Amino acid sequence: MNKNQKIAQLFSPAAFIHDTEENYQAIETLIREQEIGGLTFFHSRHSAAANFEKRAEVLDVSGTFEKLIGLINRYQKVSNVPLLISIDGEYGLAMRIENTPQYPFAITLGALNENAESQVEEVGYRMGLDMKRSGIHLNLAPCADVNTNPDNPVIGYRSFGKDTQKVAHLAFSAYSGMKKAGIGACLKHFPGHGDTATDSHLGLPILHKTKAELQAEELLPFQYGIDRGVELIMVGHLAVPALTGGKNIPASVSRELITNLLKGEMGFNGLVISDALNMKAVANLYPEPGELEWQAFHAGNDLLCFSDHVSEGIAKITQQASDSEIDKVFEKVMNLKKRLGVLESKPIEIPAFDWESHSQLQQSLAKNYVSVISGEIDSIELQELAKAGKLGYREFFTAGPSRFSQELNLAFSPIEEAEKVILAVFVPSHKPLNQFGMDPKILAQILKFTKTKPCILVHFGNPLALKHLGELADFEAVLCAYQGFLETQVQAAAVLNGS
Repeated sequence: MNKNQKIAQLFSPAAFIHDTEENYQAIETLIREQEIGGLTFFHSRHSAAANFEKRAEVLDVSGTFEKLIGLINRYQKVSNVPLLISIDGEYGLAMRIENTPQYPFAITLGALNENAESQVEEVGYRMGLDMKRSGIHLNLAPCADVNTNPDNPVIGYRSFGKDTQKVAHLAFSAYSGMKKAGIGACLKHFPGHGDTATDSHLGLPILHKTKAELQAEELLPFQYGIDRGVELIMVGHLAVPALTGGKNIPASVSRELITNLLKGEMGFNGLVISDALNMKAVANLYPEPGELEWQAFHAGNDLLCFSDHVSEGIAKITQQASDSEIDKVFEKVMNLKKRLGVLESKPIEIPAFDWESHSQLQQSLAKNYVSVISGEIDSIELQELAKAGKLGYREFFTAGPSRFSQELNLAFSPIEEAEKVILAVFVPSHKPLNQFGMDPKILAQILKFTKTKPCILVHFGNPLALKHLGELADFEAVLCAYQGFLETQVQAAAVLNGS
């Protein structure tokens, strides 16, 4: 291969499942003419990471999974060297593709009470199998970010929690499960995105901490993974002046941070992947097409994700980089392709999912994480109140009666007659925007209930949303179910039923 062809193997631009035929053909042209090394699949242009705040398009999303398989086969067919296919699927294919198995969010898995590491590894393994059967070689997950800032607009539910050791162990467990399934995985977003207040899709977050503080918290999960042989790490678009000589430069284009700290001081000898290069935190810094790609390569990135300027990037790196630099990175990428079986790529048949097995896994996980986090629930007292016509029930943010309400073995009376009320809140969004999607009028209604009668709160959703529902002490008890899966609703009802 010549210099250009070797550099092209580093590039993994975005491919969109729901797109125009013209755009599909443009990707084929990119594969043929630039000979890129891989593709990173997203659902659609409007729902791609950098635009998620403005998601407004109406799409026909039927057959997304079948479209994905068709496109992978189509694109592999026109590539001389088989493509490394990646996806950002932190909670499974379902993060990008409808009607595929969804696994719990990291914050939910962080609440597992027993055997957390083995259960998270099993989740990673199942997730990895789903992807491997679908022609995907690399999952750009899990997050090793420690969620120490509860107001973080972009990490939150994506982190295993605020306990550094727990994050280190569970992120490595998820990584190990995916590796066991035969796909690649990566820890992200180095050097740690959990204590930031800006969304790097939209601007540059700056983390003001000393190096000692960063080593004790943000860097620790990455060092834990490096010490245990993690092969891929994604670098985020956040500035950490303490690690870059006082400069507010994004980590993803900082040679001090990637080459000197990560590869040098911390001893990482695997592949470094850039976070999406279209994100506003870096995309706006280098207006000249190709310059950002060169800066990312020069900083020490081995794989360039979501580049919008592939040909210019290849040309710029060819001009600026030495043959030995290019050969070293090219060899790393080709070795990764060999390890993940990319070079034996064959056409993919559309796989069938084992939904029954998936539901059984969800049930066993729900039994382990659905828990009373405040107060106590006396199921016998609830049954007696129900028999006496003194128990009320109200659920919020649902379109119709929930599975949870149907599973409760309790008769309810009008709230005015009730001595105690069960309030089930199905939080509309897992992201913090607009109080996690909760209408302020309804929040005021919930707070009013707590002031008038003893209330039991059953919270289906991101636990970080609890702060909008008042103080935990305002409720007689709080049962946190973390998500609204059917299996979770059944388990939450079992807790109240005393079964």
